[in-house]
This record gives sequence, C-alpha cells and structure tokens, in this order.
Amino acid sequence: MSSIARSLRLVALASAASFAFAPSAQAGDLTCKMSFDMAGWSAFYKTASGTGTVRCSNGQSMSVKVAAKGGGVTFGKNRIRNGFGEFANVGDIRDVLGSYATAEAHAGTVKSASAQAMTNGKVSLALSGKGEGWNLGVAFSRFTIEAR
Repeated sequence: MSSIARSLRLVALASAASFAFAPSAQAGDLTCKMSFDMAGWSAFYKTASGTGTVRCSNGQSMSVKVAAKGGGVTFGKNRIRNGFGEFANVGDIRDVLGSYATAEAHAGTVKSASAQAMTNGKVSLALSGKGEGWNLGVAFSRFTIEAR
C-alpha cells in the first residue's frame, strides 16, 4: 500500500472516529420552530407584543415573550394568532433569544397575511402569520425574543 493510500485511510478512520464520539448537535445543526400570538398598533411608532413557545429538534423547548418596536410612516392596529417562526443556524435553544433587525412594507384590512425574514447576526428567523386588523405603511423595527 502506498504512503498516500495509507495516509488517506488514516484520515478516513480518524474522521469516522470523531463522528462516533461527537455530540449529536453541532453548532447550527438544530431545527427550531416558534409558535406565537401577538397584538399591537402603530401611529408613526409601531409596537406589538405577545407570547410563544420555541421547540427544537433535540427536544428542548422554551416559553418566550415576543415584541416588535420601531417607527416609520405606519398606521394601524392588528393581531396575529397562530404565528409561525423558523430559525436557521441554531446550536442551542438559547441562540434564538435576542433582537432581530427587520424592515417591512405592509397594507391590509380585516384579514391579512404576512411573512418576514430577519437576522440577529448569526441566527436567521423567518416569520409568517395570519392576522386581523388594518395597517398601512413602511416601518423599520426590532423584533425581540426573551425567555419567559
């Protein structure tokens, strides 16, 4: 066996051994999802708050408070029930906590649907939900998730 083949075989064996003894969730490997309800209003200043639950593929779960605050040219009052969020690049459930930057344009009356993508640096969050109320405008805001 040539020295190159021996080296490749040793690298393959070392890699296999490291996977066998590695923790099951490497950084960024978890799938975490959030369900939430929130309500709020806007008149140049935008505010909304609510509660939810984050559940991850490793069995961890956490009750959370959610809030959106910001400003812009925006007017309205709305409520989201059964909102859904999906996180990317999560290594531990606590990685989802913090503030996410978001910009949005919105218009809706009575029943509406919304979707947003945002990031807090490392972790990304995609939100979707159906709501009630009315709104119109453009806003720049911060979406915050805290442990409850």
